[in-house]
Amino acid sequence: MIRMILDTDTYNEVDDQFALVYALLSPEAVKVEAIHAAPFHNKNSSGPKDGMERSYQEILRLMKLMSRETNDVVFRGADRYMGSKETPVECEAVNNLIKLALKSTKEDPLYVIAIGAPTNVSSAIVIEPKIKETIRVIWLGGTTLDWPNAGEFNQQQDIAASQVLFDSGVDLVQIPCHNVASHLKVGVPELRACMGESAIAKALTDLVAEAINNNPAKTRVIWDISAVAYVVIPQTVRTYKIHSPILHGRPNLTYSVDKRRHMIDCAHYLDRDAIFIDMYNKIKKLK
Repeated sequence: MIRMILDTDTYNEVDDQFALVYALLSPEAVKVEAIHAAPFHNKNSSGPKDGMERSYQEILRLMKLMSRETNDVVFRGADRYMGSKETPVECEAVNNLIKLALKSTKEDPLYVIAIGAPTNVSSAIVIEPKIKETIRVIWLGGTTLDWPNAGEFNQQQDIAASQVLFDSGVDLVQIPCHNVASHLKVGVPELRACMGESAIAKALTDLVAEAINNNPAKTRVIWDISAVAYVVIPQTVRTYKIHSPILHGRPNLTYSVDKRRHMIDCAHYLDRDAIFIDMYNKIKKLK
């Protein structure tokens, strides 16, 4: 049984909601000990603080639809990004991550599933470096090393926090968005055919339908579920060892490789159908 925290910018797109539901419906593999709201800033928020708060409220909405307890489970995260690698952001989520990590061991680590900007995770590492020995971070972010640039949303939202993940030596599994998780696409007809008629199934389908303007020919990438799949059905996510890349900030947003650096695991292939089928089967059982 894997003990995990889900760190999510839930209101950013529509895929975090699927990942949250998928994790909560997988008690045979994981115990979700906490859900942390992450900051984000795009057209869906007025800034990182607003993005975090909207994500927090979206988590509460989904938990209510699933009749799940939220007290001492859902925590507000950082209200701003890290200004530098040396300036962490203190908040409820960071304090809770540190608390749970310090109760963990190297033999029984706390898995931190991060599917947004890694501000909360990296802040916790900087504040209490000891937790690097007792956590394993699964991060959906960045790109493959051969992608033209490293300008992926989760990574570029908080470049300093992303650099901390790559530089700190924490046990890290990177699932690149481009061009690994980007093929986890789905359309509304498939969702309606495969998820049943529960309130949560309808809510998830409505999110996708709205995002693609109800166009049955369009699909939406639901890449955040890949990070959950890594711990729920690990055989569907293939990884290989790479030297932890050096992330260069703006204006270039590129990687370079130094073969003297420590190794991380990096995903190179996802079994799209197996991941979606496992999630569908669990959602379909809901009333």
